[in-house]
Amino acid sequence: MRLPNLFEVDARWSQRLRVAERPGPLRAAAGFLAHSGDSWFWLLALVIVWWRGDIYWRTWALRLFVAIAVTAVIVFALKLGVRRKRPAGEWGTIYRITDPHSFPSGHAARAVMLMILIAAWGPAWAVPIVVLWAPLVALARVAMGVHFLSDVVAGAALGSLTGAAALLIAAG
Repeated sequence: MRLPNLFEVDARWSQRLRVAERPGPLRAAAGFLAHSGDSWFWLLALVIVWWRGDIYWRTWALRLFVAIAVTAVIVFALKLGVRRKRPAGEWGTIYRITDPHSFPSGHAARAVMLMILIAAWGPAWAVPIVVLWAPLVALARVAMGVHFLSDVVAGAALGSLTGAAALLIAAG
């Protein structure tokens, strides 16, 4: 299969998953999930955990904070190198203005990286939640029309790598 054909297949499957223009509960859920992976939300939550927590939770929050920041830098560098435009659409204006590039998906990378680190470092009650949440965030980004399917697949792969690297670095 030639590269242009792959882009066509990617665009076709991405369009099939799209719900951004269809009002209803599925669109509302996808919009919520698409935003739940926003970096500002996670960074703010981690600052609060660090501020209110004991030494264990401060270390936990700091590790996740650094992992999010490093993942963001890598995603940003790749986006500047690839410069793939986001799919056309109205939803997600803030993303379209602040970051017009779609490949790879930072939300998918962040969600998968967080899933791996929370699965490894706990808390245990959060593991089933993030295992369900991470792929839903990635799919929601496609459903809301701010990414192509290949963007979130690449983002998930990158998140797997950054999560694994963080575990190796933390293990010393």
